[in-house]
Amino acid sequence: MYVKSFLIGCFLLFLGGNYVTAQEYEYIGAAKCKMCHNKAIVGAQYKQWIGSKHAKAMESLEGDEKKDPKCIKCHSTAGSVDEMLIATLKISEGVSCESCHGPGSGYKTKTVMQNQEKAMTRGLILPTEEVCLECHNDESPHFKGFDYDEYVKKIEHPRPPKD
Repeated sequence: MYVKSFLIGCFLLFLGGNYVTAQEYEYIGAAKCKMCHNKAIVGAQYKQWIGSKHAKAMESLEGDEKKDPKCIKCHSTAGSVDEMLIATLKISEGVSCESCHGPGSGYKTKTVMQNQEKAMTRGLILPTEEVCLECHNDESPHFKGFDYDEYVKKIEHPRPPKD
């Protein structure tokens, strides 16, 4: 009897564990990223982002464009993801950290972020040209070409080397 109960318990734990890990990560917004990525020791990435065109992407839209899903999908991280996956992300943030790096709920903690491989298993994306081309393409009526190598230099926000 105990063996049968034990096996049933193990099976239920296995199913529950798979359910938890199968869930998609949530978008938490730049304010959550700011808590760690605003410090000079890590490169003050938040400060660089907040002054960027990405952060102000929603402000560049006019009139009905601000409500047009075809525009919002590239001018706001929140406009490009499933609403069910939004935790604390706001549409007004524009193109925030998670547009390029993936939903942060799974990798936001310091212990996870200290291990890039672990962070990537929890949703961190290392942006590539393909990630940028999801928005920087000729679907936009304002598209004027996109040189990845040139533009990626404008938004670089590396972590300073450790001494």
